[in-house]
Amino acid sequence: MDFSQYIIKDYKYWSVQIHMNQGYLGRCIVWCKREDALDLPDATKEEQEELFLILQELERALLETLKPDLLNYAFLGNSTHHLHCHVIPRYSKPKEFEGVVFEDERWGHNYRTNYDFVTPDHILEKVKSVLKEAL
Repeated sequence: MDFSQYIIKDYKYWSVQIHMNQGYLGRCIVWCKREDALDLPDATKEEQEELFLILQELERALLETLKPDLLNYAFLGNSTHHLHCHVIPRYSKPKEFEGVVFEDERWGHNYRTNYDFVTPDHILEKVKSVLKEAL
């Protein structure tokens, strides 16, 4: 599958992408570009340094634009065995964005993807645009 349509910003070693399921408004993936990077301990020193810079920039962009209450970070690799990080904004109260209300029903607990949630294309593009501008 071609994920280039989801790219918010490219860096030397990583790519920041909007997650196609915005059940958690602003959810992103930070994807390592090196093909043989499978797990976090595989990251080179340069990749680690850039990753932390990206996470700081993405945190700032999310807090400024979508104003989540906190962020979760997950390096799972369960279904996609490649080095990547899920950045999941969490909201203590329902959040309205572009006429759609997003509710974090698991606030205070581990996030869980709602596979029934379908992100309207205009919302996906707007979130991507807002974050791209902020980064």
